Amino acid sequence: MLRDIISIDEEKCTGCGICIPNCHEGALQLIDGKARLISDLFCDGLGACIGHCPEGAITMEKREAEPYDEIRVIKDMVPKGRNTIKAHLDHLADHNEIGYLNMAVEYLEENHPELLTDGSNEISGNTHNHNEGKSGCGGGCPGSATVDFRNHENKKQMHYTEEAPSELRQWPVQMHLVNPGASYFRNADVVLAADCVAFTMGGFHQHFLKGKSLAIACPKLDQGKEIYIEKLTALIDQSQINTLTVVIMEVPCCGGLLQMVRLAMGSSKRKVPVKLAIVSIQGEVIKEEWI
Repeated sequence: MLRDIISIDEEKCTGCGICIPNCHEGALQLIDGKARLISDLFCDGLGACIGHCPEGAITMEKREAEPYDEIRVIKDMVPKGRNTIKAHLDHLADHNEIGYLNMAVEYLEENHPELLTDGSNEISGNTHNHNEGKSGCGGGCPGSATVDFRNHENKKQMHYTEEAPSELRQWPVQMHLVNPGASYFRNADVVLAADCVAFTMGGFHQHFLKGKSLAIACPKLDQGKEIYIEKLTALIDQSQINTLTVVIMEVPCCGGLLQMVRLAMGSSKRKVPVKLAIVSIQGEVIKEEWI
């Protein structure tokens, strides 16, 4: 079976990263200053990233893709080094492709053990156990996997004696609708949150939103994300925001929101402190740090 798969010309690629958030399947990552296709398995062949490459470094090629050969893929990645290989193994774990993951690690252990040094336990160990405790997440993107929390033994039971007040200070909030020049953004602390966060995290208003202005977006499903980058740049340069807190879900597709912020930071004249917060699919803050 022939499949359409993207091909990246590394000589033309400048590492701008514009293509990254436009790959809905998370098959592209910026590694060692170049855009990399980290897994043929998850490239849908639709070419959403092609039109966003200003250098014309991404093209579509048709090649034999059945059956999928993990050993061939990992062999092709060996010359690209440890960082690309680690990203590929993590990507397999994120999509619960444990069979392919084991094949890749076994090949590397037998043929290129040097690529598994300086953290081999982290690369092979953590990825093997990446999905422990996430029952219900089958194959495919974990961002759309079905999980039932009703009988989860670790689910925290929250009891409220009164309705928690909203901390929202403006409208609208969706990135396509917000005006970066609005007065409530001027010199403000701003939260840029993935759409799912507030529905997942019961204390979102109190933990993240109090005293801040808000914009929300979905890095996987929204169209016209180049507009988001322009608006983020305007918030930084024109509205002169004080800080930017990026709140995303733990699922891989959410990383595109942080990538858009980085692109906006790269094109802006001012620099502002940026905090990254990652929320689990059960609403717990699992990471919060200034980057």
